[in-house]
Amino acid sequence: MTFASPWWLLGLLVVAALVAAYLVLLRRRRRDVVRFTNLELLEKVAPKRPGWYRHVPAAALLAALAVLTVALAGPQAEAKVPRNRATVMLVIDVSLSMQATDVEPTRLAAAQAAAKSFADQLTPGINLGLVSFAGTAAVLVSPTTDRNAVKRAVDGLKLSESTATGEAIFASMQSIESFSQSVASAGGAGAQEPPPPARIVLMSDGKQTVPGPDGENEPRGSFTAARQAAEAKIPVSTISFGTEYGTIDIEGGRTRVAVDDASMKQIADLSGGQFFTAASEDELRRVYADLSEQIGYEVRRVDTSRPWLAGGALLLVVGLGSGLVLGRRLP
Repeated sequence: MTFASPWWLLGLLVVAALVAAYLVLLRRRRRDVVRFTNLELLEKVAPKRPGWYRHVPAAALLAALAVLTVALAGPQAEAKVPRNRATVMLVIDVSLSMQATDVEPTRLAAAQAAAKSFADQLTPGINLGLVSFAGTAAVLVSPTTDRNAVKRAVDGLKLSESTATGEAIFASMQSIESFSQSVASAGGAGAQEPPPPARIVLMSDGKQTVPGPDGENEPRGSFTAARQAAEAKIPVSTISFGTEYGTIDIEGGRTRVAVDDASMKQIADLSGGQFFTAASEDELRRVYADLSEQIGYEVRRVDTSRPWLAGGALLLVVGLGSGLVLGRRLP
């Protein structure tokens, strides 16, 4: 716990002084009673007082002063709060390998279901966009808080040939930049607010084939795109989706379409993002759930003085009420 105005805590010294003064008064009263040697007369002029609970009013009031002093110091604590501004581009591979049935019912169907769940889990303040890619990349939905638009686009995903992973990252970055510029324009010429934080979430099941299986470092390759994303401070979190045993039917023959964990991990490392693997729809949903938690919330220091104020007020009522009940006067 930290405090916004810690100098108020010096008031606790005053409370400590009052506690000491109360104890001194009790001791002095006990000493004066012992000096009163005529016990019969003492019983008449000083009737029997209540037991230990006669100290309740004073103790409650002193505790109330201490608690309220802490409240005045502005206690703060770290807490997770929903982000009210951020941009996320969800990028989904729709190459032909996504028709493999190693993930039931197919990789694409499982990815669609998990993606829609991801859209629902994001906090309302997040602007979510959608990019699909095969041989080329297409921005299907620009960043928006309208989750239904994203889910409708996810339902309409269609398979196509090839895998242009680099183009998908470049398209996502362009969409993020355009959205940030539109937000800045909407804020007016005098707006100095920085663009909202952004992230790309890339889900793919295979190795890049455009501009070539070994062209990741070419100008439009996935590794080049990841480096540029890092320069733009847009981390790319990658999900390698599928298994080593996936196959698809091409021209009457079975073709193996294993996942490419190595490339996906390299993209995440180069861009400053995170790397995940998922071999089933349930695992993919869990990955998306983790990402939605990370993206949708941020840790901030928030004011926690309200419970202290409530506690101090309660102790104050207890002190005053018990003083009236026990001594028929305020303590």
